Amino acid sequence: MCTAATYKTKDFYFGRNLDYEFSYGDEIVIACRNYPFTFSNGETIQSHHALIGMAYVCDGYPLYYDAINEKGLAIAGLNFVGNAHYNEYKPDKENIAQYELIPWILSTCENVNQAKCKLENLNILNKPFNENLPLAQLHWILADKSECITVESMSDGLHIYPNPAGVLTNNPPFPYQMFNLNNYRNLSPKSPVNTFSKELNLDLYSRGMGALGLPGDLSSQSRFVKVAFTKLNSISGDSEYESVSQFFHILHSVEQQKGCCELENQQYEITLYSSCCNCTKGIYYYTTYNNHQISAVNMHNENLDQNKIIRYPQIQKEQIHYQN
Repeated sequence: MCTAATYKTKDFYFGRNLDYEFSYGDEIVIACRNYPFTFSNGETIQSHHALIGMAYVCDGYPLYYDAINEKGLAIAGLNFVGNAHYNEYKPDKENIAQYELIPWILSTCENVNQAKCKLENLNILNKPFNENLPLAQLHWILADKSECITVESMSDGLHIYPNPAGVLTNNPPFPYQMFNLNNYRNLSPKSPVNTFSKELNLDLYSRGMGALGLPGDLSSQSRFVKVAFTKLNSISGDSEYESVSQFFHILHSVEQQKGCCELENQQYEITLYSSCCNCTKGIYYYTTYNNHQISAVNMHNENLDQNKIIRYPQIQKEQIHYQN
């Protein structure tokens, strides 16, 4: 289960919570401009836009969960179990495996409009990376500073939806998530007026009562409502510190704590990491479950003309600043 969001002040920001019961050993990975991306259809992109994102590197290949490129385009894959559907090879289509979608888009597209054109002829293959890694059932959120879309590959075809909310969680499919927001159109960050009855003098006994009814549970549909309300009503200054801080507050409004979502074999789903990408400047910020201090990797501090990937392990240990 995961949550992704967009945010815009002076710069454009994009990020996500990755919620799961264990980590594969995720790292912040920069794919330099001349790192060769070889795809399962036989195509190799030798020269491309540089990428930075969170990935599991397997056999030297970065399996990205979320990433941005140097042009400001961002994408994240989120669990879509039971609804995601991939296909066999189709000769009249652009055939790309599910795990290749993020680098396939970010390596050549500069914005969402270019990505939409590329997606129109896409066929996502039901091909896992290897026999030890299951075929992840995902849908995707793509965004730049001007536009946001959701991409879902289902049994009835590939769907590309405008995403005016700029957020995404998991099930149900995106149109149902958006329709469900109609049930919460009465919510407001302002104090409510009494519309219950003119005959009763009902008091405002607390601040925040305009948001009565806002879901607080950990289900994907409730998280969609909660993060959409939080993001769309968020206010911050334009500085980098204020913008990044506010973005993490948006994501932390729907984070998962160990013990609250129990799975089988005494395992628990937690927010393994939260990311915030400054898509304008190419900076990847993140926190982890065991380290709340914000860490950052700036892709432009590296030589991006190389033909390799650059890897930064997550800082997992809690960093506490003692003042005395």
